[in-house]
Amino acid sequence: MIYSMTGFAAQSRELGAASLHLELRSVNSRYLDISFRIADELRQAEPALRELISGRLSRGKIECRLGVQNVERAPREFALDTALLTQLAEAQNTVRERFPDARPLTVADLLSWPGMLADDNPDFAEMQPLIIELARATLDEFVASRAREGQKLVDMVRERIARMRELVSVATPRMPAIVAEYRERLTRKLHEALTSSDEERIIQEVVIYAQRIDVAEELSRMSAHLDELERILTNGGAAGKRLDFLMQELNREANTLGSKSPAADITSIAMELKVQIEQIREQVQNIE
Repeated sequence: MIYSMTGFAAQSRELGAASLHLELRSVNSRYLDISFRIADELRQAEPALRELISGRLSRGKIECRLGVQNVERAPREFALDTALLTQLAEAQNTVRERFPDARPLTVADLLSWPGMLADDNPDFAEMQPLIIELARATLDEFVASRAREGQKLVDMVRERIARMRELVSVATPRMPAIVAEYRERLTRKLHEALTSSDEERIIQEVVIYAQRIDVAEELSRMSAHLDELERILTNGGAAGKRLDFLMQELNREANTLGSKSPAADITSIAMELKVQIEQIREQVQNIE
């Protein structure tokens, strides 16, 4: 399949009094760029998350958010660490003996002191298997969302390909007549301009110039590029960089077609081809 680099997925899991929440979102990027926003108590999970993500994705700017929250089902009982409370009281007395004007600790200071209140959340070792399971499930959803976006991009690109094939099919049979008409017109003008007509020289110049304006080769290469574009879309996989390169080649052929053709209708076709190519290029930037 063709995958977009734009995607989003989020899932949660409950573990006792705690709820784990994992969120993945991404936008297009030239390479795989993973950033993390993880709660401090879950920071140890980052290497495993990075390995899982890089094993499933190849391009995109990925943002991974992992957090834990308490699930409040009933009033919680506060349990103070009395040993820590005693240590703080002794430390305060020592400080105030040296600095009598020092502000004493408040109740708010004591309750917010790290480790003062007993934490009934599970420790990281207990949460780690659930984090891995949560990450895999979220990645499955995330990849599925990128696949859905990718299919929309493929459908759009195929519509543009069909239109470009129509334009090429209109231009291709016109070229022999355009070249013949221009050759005849140029021959007549050269005869009128030259005082002493050198028929052989005139024919040579006309043939050379006719070759310069003949865009049959460009049209043929454009058809081949469109075939390759269809093949890449059908085969799927990580195709973004190949498609981007192919857009450059198609744009080059369209530019040459527009610059070489002496006919207004072919120039108009070249301009519309460039519009279609640019529209595809914009979407290809989002393909993994």
